[in-house]
Amino acid sequence: MENNNPVEDSNTVEEKKSSKWKSLVKKFGIGGIIFFTVKGIITSTLIYFLGKNFWTIISNYFTRLFE
Repeated sequence: MENNNPVEDSNTVEEKKSSKWKSLVKKFGIGGIIFFTVKGIITSTLIYFLGKNFWTIISNYFTRLFE
């Protein structure tokens, strides 16, 4: 029996991969993608530095609270 499924060549696969980026650009625009990238970098930086000093800040707060 013959299989009638269409054969996908490498060009079709590349078009499908790039269409995801094209749809994101259409949906958010270039400004939106830049905004979400910068927002992610700022959020990650804040989480890193606040998490690093979290216990120091909390212990100082309670020390001053009960003095």
